[in-house]
Amino acid sequence: MKTEPAQPNQEVQLGMPQLPAPDYPADVRARLEADAKEVISRYPDSRSALLPLLHLVQSEEGFVSRTGMRFCAEVLELTTAEVTAVATFYSMYRRKPSGEYQVGVCTNTLCAVMGGDAIFEDLKQHLDVGNNETTDDGKVTLEHIECNAACDFAPVVMVNWEFFDNQTPESARQLVDDLRAGRPVEPTRGATLCSFKETSRILAGFPDERPGAVDATGGAGPASLIGLRLAKGEPIPARVVSPRGGPQDRPHHGADGASDEQRSASQHLSSHDAPQRTSDSDPSHPAGPVTEEGE
Repeated sequence: MKTEPAQPNQEVQLGMPQLPAPDYPADVRARLEADAKEVISRYPDSRSALLPLLHLVQSEEGFVSRTGMRFCAEVLELTTAEVTAVATFYSMYRRKPSGEYQVGVCTNTLCAVMGGDAIFEDLKQHLDVGNNETTDDGKVTLEHIECNAACDFAPVVMVNWEFFDNQTPESARQLVDDLRAGRPVEPTRGATLCSFKETSRILAGFPDERPGAVDATGGAGPASLIGLRLAKGEPIPARVVSPRGGPQDRPHHGADGASDEQRSASQHLSSHDAPQRTSDSDPSHPAGPVTEEGE
């Protein structure tokens, strides 16, 4: 049997160990220390403040840098290993510079079936980026994310954790184009959109000082609240639903002249709400409400 000649020993190049992370400039450090002191004062055990402090340092650089982790470790008297273990566990903390807008497409089961997979693939091609990658202009970081707890508005896209409901590939493309062009964008529910750094500071526990931001709100949709209404003893009228497009699907108009669909849209409307088409990922098998068994 033929054997391969022995390879000569290759020299192994050993690099220098990574140097300690640099500190923040003195003025930045002083400002962050004042903010950190306020955050830590909210907790009986200082190490419980680690999650909001990671948001705080993320609001400074747009991601959790080695400098940010060093800062958290020093003010909480933890090791950098302890801080790193937490920062790398949660996907909400970015480990590298990212975009001004974090665009997350839900690809969990229901959103995927309703078109989330198609939206995500379309945006990757449209933006020429992959998952967790940022456009060349630094505006948009695209990622697929797990359930957004908004299944009754599927498929859902989130920008800096604000909801954009009932999306299609077309509406999602328009959304990211508007973000990159600096055009105003309004979420379906919640406060007016702000930058990722501003969002991180709010998540650190500091007030949103924008006019009207605190009053802006948006709860779950009617489908999500049925169980709560039943638990409260509220009467839920019986309703038989039929496949979309049939004669039973014609809009019902109330005394005010508005259809049920119009009233629903007025409650959940953003500048980028899409027509509520379903199953863009599988057009040959359209999804929609069906008559329940026995009805």
